[in-house]
Amino acid sequence: MRSLDATFAALADPTRRSIVARLAQGDATVNELAAPFDISLPAISRHLKVLEQAGLIARERDANRRPCSLVVEALTEVTRWAEDTRREWEERFDRLDAHLREVQAHAPSPAPSRPTKEKHHDRKQR
Repeated sequence: MRSLDATFAALADPTRRSIVARLAQGDATVNELAAPFDISLPAISRHLKVLEQAGLIARERDANRRPCSLVVEALTEVTRWAEDTRREWEERFDRLDAHLREVQAHAPSPAPSRPTKEKHHDRKQR
């Protein structure tokens, strides 16, 4: 669960989520990843470090380039957790729905409502 905590912490930042979304399209250099943002290269590097420590991206040395790539397995863990959680909640809601149907089936019928008389108050004109 520790790695999942680190993954969610890393993905909590919108800039890092945007970087992950960009890397889902393919590898990119730091400069390519920084291009859409109005922040410094050192700030982008700090975001990349967080993503790398969380296991979401990998950085390699390729001569004078440092391409970044997405580590799909880390996102697979998030997807598995989300699916398990969704399935658990769906089962809970299904049990609640069945319980409510059972309660409703055994509930006494409500008494017929009686029409109420509306009272009209005349205003006195001055």
